[in-house]
Order: sequence, then C-alpha cells, then structure tokens
Amino acid sequence: MTSLWLIIGYVVLAPLIGGIISGLDRIITARMQGRYGPPVRQAFFDVFKLFEKQNLTVNRFHGYYLVCFLIFIIFSGILFFGGSDLLMVVFAFTVADIFLVLAAYSTNSPYCSIGAERELLQMLAAEPMLLLTAVGFYMVFGSFHVSVIYRAALGGKLPILYLPGVFLGLTYVLTIKFRKSPFDLSTSHHAHQELIKGLTTEFAGPSLALIEIAHWYETVLLLGMVYLFFAFVPIIGVIITLFIYFVEILIDNTNARIKWQLMLESAWLATLVLGGLNLLALYLFAMISKGG
Repeated sequence: MTSLWLIIGYVVLAPLIGGIISGLDRIITARMQGRYGPPVRQAFFDVFKLFEKQNLTVNRFHGYYLVCFLIFIIFSGILFFGGSDLLMVVFAFTVADIFLVLAAYSTNSPYCSIGAERELLQMLAAEPMLLLTAVGFYMVFGSFHVSVIYRAALGGKLPILYLPGVFLGLTYVLTIKFRKSPFDLSTSHHAHQELIKGLTTEFAGPSLALIEIAHWYETVLLLGMVYLFFAFVPIIGVIITLFIYFVEILIDNTNARIKWQLMLESAWLATLVLGGLNLLALYLFAMISKGG
C-alpha cells in the first residue's frame, strides 16, 4: 500500500516539485549572474503558455516519439518510487532518452540532428555510471530492488558509507543528465549555445511543454537516486539532495561548455576511478570477510 501511495505521489506531485525546482534554479542562476530573476511560478506560466500555442509538428512520428519519451520517463519513476528493480529503472530511463533522440532525428533539422548526436554521446558518457550505481547497491544490500535498499537503509545500514565513490561518480554524471554546463552539449535550458536549443530547436507549443514536463519528472527521479544514499535519516537525505542540486547549479554557472571528447573521457574516468574502485574495494572486503 505504501508503494502505491508513493507511485501516485510521484505521478501527481513530481511535475509540481520539478516545476518548483526549475523555478528556484532560474532564481539562483539569476542571482549568481547579478540579476533579479523571474518568480518561482514562471516555469509553470511558461508551460501553460506553451499549451495555448499552436502545436507545430514536422511529421506524425514527431509527436509519437515525444509522447513515448514522456511515458517512459514517468514509467521509470514509477518503477523507482514503487520499489522495483533499479536496473529496470535505468533501462526504462535510457529508453526514454532514446525516444527523445528519435523525435529530434525525425525533424530532419540540422540543429536537431546534431543535438540528437550529442545527446547519444551524453548517454554513452553517463549510462555506465548509472549502471554501476545499481550494481553497487546490489553488492551492499544483495538486491536491486529499491524497496529492499530503502528498508535496509532505514534499518541502520548506511549506503553512503559503503558507496562513497559511487555517490561521487553519480554526482559527476548528474551534470550530464541535467544537461547543465559544462555538459550542455545537446540542449540547454538557457538557449545560450551555438546550436540555439539543440535537439529541441524544432519543437514548439504543446510539444515543447511535454518535454519540459518530462524534464521535471526526470529531475525528481534523479534526485530520488541521490536521496537513496542518505535514506537512513529522511530529513538529512532531503537536505543533502537539495544541496547536491545547488552544487549542480553552481557548476552550471561557473564553467564553460567543453568538447564532447573531454566529456566522454572525464565521465568514463570518473566511472572507472570513483565507481570502479569503490566496487573493487567492496569485492575485496567481501572476500576477506569470507576468508576470515
């Protein structure tokens, strides 16, 4: 019954929470740049205004792919907050990104096509660390199921103590998944890159609103993964999770965009060094414990 309420809460409240986070993101970004910034509700105003505009689509597949993108983002969140297999969450999350890429490719726009290629590169850079995160939780708790991990954390088994490297690696690739500078290669929420808006350049009206809502769901899901490391004390988990997002905003406003080659190299290096060595240490500790 608890899982059902969490699922309902995610489906209903994630857009509200994600929209508020997006609004706070704009305000903090503005203050860092010496501006006043829009009100917190501006993100919702923008989406409502987009729904009032004409829905311009290049072809019928354009809209279908976007709907599938939103559905799989929501589905991946339902799996996570419903306590299901973390590997399935990562898989569904990846499928959602693939549909977004297909939607961009279907427009035949050079800006969208280049943005779609860069999105694929960003997936290639970030997905290995997401998979290692799931594997790390399995090595510590003996299960991929989020519900088992959460209950064990509440029972006093602290994930962050066992997986500090995995946590740091996940935090690093979050900048890629949030599409923030220096990794905003495929698209940017601030439209300040050479590709205009990258893979979302040709989207307008309700189609663009669906993408923004999907990003809100996506933000809540990713922050939920961060929270899982600190679930042993819920209030501390929420505070640290919000702090991590603040760090992502700070990074976004203090770093220039890098080339895709450096993104791949740095992300894979973080995955191998931070995540890989952490998992190796867990394996060696398990072997020593069995031998003892």
